Amino acid sequence: MSIEAKFERIGLMMEAEGTPLFPHRLAEFLRTIASYDFTVIFSYRGAARPLDLHDDFPRAKRAVFVTDYQAGPYLLDPFYLAATRPVPPGLYRMRDLAPDRFYQGEYFRSYYVQTGLAEEIGFFVDAGGGVMLVVSLMRARKAFSAKEFAALKGVWPIVRAAAARHWADVAEAFDAREGAGTAASDGHVQRAFHRFGEDQLTPREREVVEYTLKGYSAEAICQVLGITSGTVRIHRRNIYAKLGISSQGELFVRFIDTLVKV
Repeated sequence: MSIEAKFERIGLMMEAEGTPLFPHRLAEFLRTIASYDFTVIFSYRGAARPLDLHDDFPRAKRAVFVTDYQAGPYLLDPFYLAATRPVPPGLYRMRDLAPDRFYQGEYFRSYYVQTGLAEEIGFFVDAGGGVMLVVSLMRARKAFSAKEFAALKGVWPIVRAAAARHWADVAEAFDAREGAGTAASDGHVQRAFHRFGEDQLTPREREVVEYTLKGYSAEAICQVLGITSGTVRIHRRNIYAKLGISSQGELFVRFIDTLVKV
């Protein structure tokens, strides 16, 4: 696409700031830089359920990408974990943020694989008030090339400024939701980690469960918790024995069941 056409898209995006058309214009502009299949823009604040600010999924895919995601799996999402850590604002590939065993983990095998994505990258925009916006660009067939990623990174200042202005009041949306009495439900997934198997597992074992489900290897868990990898493996054996399970898949299912009950 010509440089003139790209500038035209920037102008249309700027004109749409503060209107419902803005997210569409933002996506149109980004597609002049690199083609991709789907856009989704989530805002994150702490353990609160993410707000879906915009997405262009067909109805069937939206059930997996948005509805199912907001119901609980978001707490295992590398983008959520990075947004609430938080990482410095900028453009990131998911694989650069994911724990070392994310793609072998049960969250990936049981949930993320359903998305059918080849790659997801995201612009992380600080919206103030403890809120991070993530403008995710998704491809179903092939990953973004180094050249495409560099081109998208080049328009980061435009994306940051425009998104931060348009969603300057997004923190108020979280406040309004809490004021409506939904704060307790927003935090229920995080509480599930702390309460998972509380009548059977020790606090340390519940920590090992959390990092295991998030996709950390035994070696990575030992670094986070300050214990040896051998101790992590012993904890895992004890966890499986106490819960009467034999695989990470069963552990994932047990955790999801806990979400429903919390």
